[in-house]
Amino acid sequence: MLRHFPQKNGDFSHRKRDYFIAALTFVCVAICLLSDANGSIEKQNVLGVCAWLFLLGLLLGENREIRMQVAIAVAFATIGEHFASPFMGGYTYRFHNVPAYVPPGHGMVYLTAVALARSGFFLTHARAIAAVVVVVCGAWSFWGISGWAEQGDSVGALLFCVFLIYLFKGRSPMVYLAAFFITTWLELIGTAVGTWKWAAIDPVLNLPQGNPPSGVAAWYCLVDAVALGGARPLLNGMTVLRSKLKWSKAGKTALEGAGNDQ
Repeated sequence: MLRHFPQKNGDFSHRKRDYFIAALTFVCVAICLLSDANGSIEKQNVLGVCAWLFLLGLLLGENREIRMQVAIAVAFATIGEHFASPFMGGYTYRFHNVPAYVPPGHGMVYLTAVALARSGFFLTHARAIAAVVVVVCGAWSFWGISGWAEQGDSVGALLFCVFLIYLFKGRSPMVYLAAFFITTWLELIGTAVGTWKWAAIDPVLNLPQGNPPSGVAAWYCLVDAVALGGARPLLNGMTVLRSKLKWSKAGKTALEGAGNDQ
């Protein structure tokens, strides 16, 4: 079952950059959400500007494909946020909006998942980490449907099953594994301080869900999957388009030169 993950005896390098990205995002997430818990809409906007600056700074050290993945993750997640929160009411932010720091925040969360997934520590201990994640998230999901929880969480149990599919059948299991840690971190802090709150009854499935749902990482895995799958085709399409524009410009120049010769 864990064969999709690297074996411990592999020789993996430890890049300081990967750990720096992860540490910075974990700290920034905590500071941002705690700051916004009782802040004004103007403070949200300032946090948004700071988040964009941090994200753009981190992307300076990444290649074109990672940058494209982050851009796709930000665009897809932002659309999803507006649909799931203000429109559907699956969860609600304090001002019934999508805070300005959320779009760049998704970019930093995605980049952190990528950085942890390629880090020497995660690659060395991938199978042990995966086993711990499955046990912990599974126990959390079971607790949500056991009747012991104050708020039932049938949606969380369903999302946990989806998360397992991503983890063991997805094309980038290490990214999905890493996503569990940063997304669980931000969801637990955000809901604990009241930055947002999940609806007790999911508006689509009409089932009880926790605050947050236990398998909430599955939603973030969807964002990651779209980013991972869409970056290469988009980059290839942009390369083809640039080539066509280059040839078109060259042909136009040649025709103009021939006309001048006549």
